[in-house]
Amino acid sequence: MSGFDTLLVANRGEIAIRIARTARRLGIRAVAVVSDADRGAPHARACDDAIAIGGDRPADSYLRIDKLIAAAQAGGAQAVHPGYGFLAENADFAQAVIDAGLVFVGPPPAAIAAMGDKAAARKRAISLDIPVLSGYDGAAQDVETLRRAATHVGFPVMIKAAAGGGGRGMRRVDDAAHFDVAWASARSEALGAFGDDRLILERALRAPRHVEIQILADAQGDAIFLGERDCSIQRRHQKIVEEAPCPALSPARRRAMGAAALRLARAIGYAGAGTVEFLCSGGEFFFMEMNTRLQVEHPVTEAVAGLDLVEWQLRIAQGERLGLDQDEMLERFEQGGHAIEVRLCAEEPGADFLPRTGRVAAFRAPAAIRFDHAIESGLEVSPLYDSLLGKAIAHASTRSEAAARLSAALDRTIVLGLPTNRAFLARVLRHPGFLGNAVSTAFVDEHFADAGARASGPGDAHWAIAAFISARIDAPAAAWPAEWLGWSSTGIQTGSFRLRAGPSELRGRVEGSGALVATIITGRAWRVELDRPLVAGDWNVARIDGRRVTLFFARDAQRIWVQLDGLDIEFEDLRLAPAPRAHAASDGAITAAMHGRVVDIAVEVGQRVDRGATLATLEAMKMEHALAAPAAGLVRAVHVRAGDQVAAGRVMIELDLETPRAVQ
Repeated sequence: MSGFDTLLVANRGEIAIRIARTARRLGIRAVAVVSDADRGAPHARACDDAIAIGGDRPADSYLRIDKLIAAAQAGGAQAVHPGYGFLAENADFAQAVIDAGLVFVGPPPAAIAAMGDKAAARKRAISLDIPVLSGYDGAAQDVETLRRAATHVGFPVMIKAAAGGGGRGMRRVDDAAHFDVAWASARSEALGAFGDDRLILERALRAPRHVEIQILADAQGDAIFLGERDCSIQRRHQKIVEEAPCPALSPARRRAMGAAALRLARAIGYAGAGTVEFLCSGGEFFFMEMNTRLQVEHPVTEAVAGLDLVEWQLRIAQGERLGLDQDEMLERFEQGGHAIEVRLCAEEPGADFLPRTGRVAAFRAPAAIRFDHAIESGLEVSPLYDSLLGKAIAHASTRSEAAARLSAALDRTIVLGLPTNRAFLARVLRHPGFLGNAVSTAFVDEHFADAGARASGPGDAHWAIAAFISARIDAPAAAWPAEWLGWSSTGIQTGSFRLRAGPSELRGRVEGSGALVATIITGRAWRVELDRPLVAGDWNVARIDGRRVTLFFARDAQRIWVQLDGLDIEFEDLRLAPAPRAHAASDGAITAAMHGRVVDIAVEVGQRVDRGATLATLEAMKMEHALAAPAAGLVRAVHVRAGDQVAAGRVMIELDLETPRAVQ
């Protein structure tokens, strides 16, 4: 390839590693950028060189245009790839790269700007006879104007950030009574995420499919589309399962949507890889937005179409023509089998998918499928960045085979040390509704609402194995040495245990007879039998009361993690670390549900609040989370200020709760 031989990857995590992989294959040197929080991160080692840009928060590092341009120049790069997120859809960044004499691996700044404003993009689509949902995209942004517009459009409506994407600054409102709170919340999140608090409204469809068209366009004006992706399964308006092709799309509808996407791309002078997103309901489709960048879910299109989209981004950026025939590409896509991707995230499905942070105690990637990630044992997952850890992708001849292959791979994926959605994703892939193609953006709410998102707690086998490990395998001072300790070959040994998993606690003793047999005695007894010693950091086989189980475990001085029967369970070893319980909401102590930054404190000492009133707002992993009053009461104390970083469990606000009156 000609044009440039060194590329700055202006991003982090798995996408930086993925870009570097293709660049290296093409003979292009990849240079990483690294914030202070990412020192020693996997993406820095995956590139040929790494430039430190300082700062911890994105605003001080990956969002600093001047630092990125300086890093490109210091690293000898002639081109910059923005990845996705951060500055990938920032027209000012693209222009700054060009003004510095570098190649921007993406569309022209004018095209980014044309689609970056969602209000302007709606108007452009309308002018091109591309259908859009009824809504509001006017200049007036006061709550009264938008509330009136929402009433005119008809509830439910979606409030969206005009400059946004990725589910941020987006709220669904079902009635006028809840509009003002949703408006304020969406506006605040949009300002924090995009530096722009402008909003638009659109009529909300009850249960649509989210379908997007992948396009490629060169600088000479040629453009094609590479089929579609179905991204309907979402939580918090963010995708977690994506597949290609859409199992509900006919060839005729595919061509109609592809033609609309190309019409839009040509109208704005697009070049590079891009995605035009639609909502599909009944026999209709409606334009939502255009993402002027590579998508997180691009691997499913790569698998089915047989192309490397990053390679084509780099080729187009160097002036190459597409030279791809539309009919041939569609035929390849329609005969290319089926691919499914799931997003492995650091979050807790049973707690409304709140993002979680912590240290990865043990990691093992799945075999026999593609797994794009930036995970390793010992990695500290920071609250400063997105919760996405990696993406698992399976490709097969049929949809059912791809789902089975991917769910089986998830069963063998190990990420212990912090909560993830691994088990939840496997449950989604095995759900009859998913396998029966009854899929929409309401899928998670319909099938996994409330406790449905939460896998069951530890079973007998989990408790038995955790008790065995607690009593018989020494806790390490720091890293687990993967040794079998504490047994003799003869005689009987006894050890006690006291464990907690979530709200449940269990104590008892372990009686060992021989090297590989023990009885766990609590209110009842479990018999544990091993063919060989348990080894941390590897798969083990045991029999619990005669039932054969396969398990993986890790531990540190205070905790034990066990993956067994498809569940990841964390146990506190209370003998070693008798930690006090955090204040419960019922005693008036309002604690941080996650590590994050305090965005706003909405109350002051002495103020009376009603049940459900917002007390404070936390930001973590690019999402905002409101802390609500569990009951009416008076604010007794406020322990934090806006801008503070807080750890999960920290008491932020204390309330004197009112005692409910007895019913007469």
